[in-house]
Amino acid sequence: MKTLQLAFATLLVLAVPAIAQRPAAGEHHEIPRSGPGPIKAEPHPVEPNRNYSDKPGHPNAPHVDGKTWVGHDGGRDDARYHMDHPWAHGRFTGGFGRGHIWHLGGGGPSRFWFNGWYWDVAAADIAFCDGWLWNSDDIVIYEDPDHPGWYLAYNVRLGTYVHVEYLGM
Repeated sequence: MKTLQLAFATLLVLAVPAIAQRPAAGEHHEIPRSGPGPIKAEPHPVEPNRNYSDKPGHPNAPHVDGKTWVGHDGGRDDARYHMDHPWAHGRFTGGFGRGHIWHLGGGGPSRFWFNGWYWDVAAADIAFCDGWLWNSDDIVIYEDPDHPGWYLAYNVRLGTYVHVEYLGM
């Protein structure tokens, strides 16, 4: 009987760290299966002070609602994301989409990192990442089909995303 109790106690002690690592309900959003598709509609300029909150309770920042990337509708000619030299620091090859979740290691919008890769947030998007925890949030990187040189960093905890540039290793 003591052996069974000892085995059970050992199992409980080993299970606690695994349970503790699971996020509690409401602490993360569903990770999109894929990034946004290219804009097929007529591109339009983004109005200043745009409200991204498409439904009650949704953030006033670019976010993902199911399969819809709310706020990713400016098209290829969006001057806010124009780069004279796209991919000047090379292309990110670490992996894209929900199978590759990256843990932020520090920094801030002007320079942040994970796994030895360095990034910065587009100037137009800095206001949209003010709630990000730069040393603990998990993000997922997606390719941006409309803006050469930019990627999209999706914050798993908040459900929001910003345009990011890969700065290299």
